[in-house]
Amino acid sequence: MQENKIDFVITWVDGSDKSWQQEKSKYDLTDGSAEVDNANERYRDWENLKYWFRGVEKYAPWVHKVHFITWGHLPVWLNTAHPKLNIVCHEDYIPAKYLPTFNSHTIEWNMHRIEGLSEQFVYFNDDIFLTGPVKAEDFFQNGKPCDMLAFQPVVANPANPVMSHIYLNNSLVISKYFSKRENVRKQKGNYFKLGYPGLYFFYNLLELAFPLFTGFYTVHGPSPFLKETYCTLWEKEEELLDETCSHRFRSESDVSQYLAREWQKLSGNFHAQNITKYFRYFDVKSDNPALAKAIASPKTRIACINDANEPIDFTQAKRQVTAALEQILPEKSEFEKS
Repeated sequence: MQENKIDFVITWVDGSDKSWQQEKSKYDLTDGSAEVDNANERYRDWENLKYWFRGVEKYAPWVHKVHFITWGHLPVWLNTAHPKLNIVCHEDYIPAKYLPTFNSHTIEWNMHRIEGLSEQFVYFNDDIFLTGPVKAEDFFQNGKPCDMLAFQPVVANPANPVMSHIYLNNSLVISKYFSKRENVRKQKGNYFKLGYPGLYFFYNLLELAFPLFTGFYTVHGPSPFLKETYCTLWEKEEELLDETCSHRFRSESDVSQYLAREWQKLSGNFHAQNITKYFRYFDVKSDNPALAKAIASPKTRIACINDANEPIDFTQAKRQVTAALEQILPEKSEFEKS
């Protein structure tokens, strides 16, 4: 029987932790290789995690459990005795042969192993914040993840070549198990769902001209998953996932958790709806007036505040982001120590 509980899972790292830095330095690749992604932006802490917890308490009080994944360090303000909070260290659920890891894909591909994790769960990066009320039905309906099925070509991005490879790797796995045109015929209503953004109707129509998969549009927001999806992919692609998880750092030969989202969608095991309606995505700049305005808007219920791979005035940007979150979430949550 499908359980109705929905858990949240969030990953976090404190890049300023000296012990973590020392361990990471033992494995750091210092040759500037383009085959791995070891940018500082992957690890630096914006010190705004408390607003993630405030958003969960205020806007998603229905959540069953919050599984907080950490290398081992914890924010000094975190109330670890909160009844909904489960602290999960890497060694608690990631097989020992993959540790230590500094690869987000290793952390993500083993989440189904977390003890006590509900069958339905929503995965958050620590840069994805709830900024308005959300319902359980925004993430799952009738036991199925809410998502949007849309094509988007993989882009050869010289500024971030590793990610270009990873998106292509995901598509190659999908192409082993699904026929593009057959899948469109089988679930036409999920590709051309009333309410999808008009741009993605256009993308899907355009992509019909190409017989093979060229890539997928996946919203860089909260990811709703079923544990069974992970189990299926580990069963079918154990060698590939084992290789991905063996990489200490994000590598161009990896596959990402987006593969699991696309698998759910192409399998028809999802509820089609426009998940971008109340979602906004931002690459943080040195100056962020549009970001601050969007966070304050009631039309924004979920915001991704992405630390992009580009030089910024970090001190100024951090101050602006913190001020914007403080404006809507000024009160302490019970996830914070009194």
